[in-house]
Amino acid sequence: MSYAALKNTAQKLSAQASFLVEITNNNEYEQALALMDELIDDYDNQKVLIELLSKSIERWEDSDDREFAEFNQRTTDGDPAVSVLRVLMDQHNLAGADLPEIGSKSLVSKILNGRDRQLTRQHIDALSKRFNISPALFFTQ
Repeated sequence: MSYAALKNTAQKLSAQASFLVEITNNNEYEQALALMDELIDDYDNQKVLIELLSKSIERWEDSDDREFAEFNQRTTDGDPAVSVLRVLMDQHNLAGADLPEIGSKSLVSKILNGRDRQLTRQHIDALSKRFNISPALFFTQ
């Protein structure tokens, strides 16, 4: 392929899907995620495009966008077990009262706020079973 043809192809691709290189809004982010779902099904043949798109998605998620910044802050600060618990609660739209595996709403609040309480082994076992995840997730960050 000549450089002229390659440049022409790149221009057409950029005009159709500029989010491949830079995501500038939530709509483009949603399009990028949808495209990634499609590309993953044919990973071996789409590896280059997947790599390019994943970098774009990563930059958007790590950007100063308030929503992602707050999420990233909540999931990286402090106790890794609490970070995992916060992510699970966010993903499943759960409140403290929705976690009988831990106990009362006030106990969940104390754990989330780091006030003299931590997740116990029994809590982690119960949460791992409920959400079908490895208990190891609660110990790594």
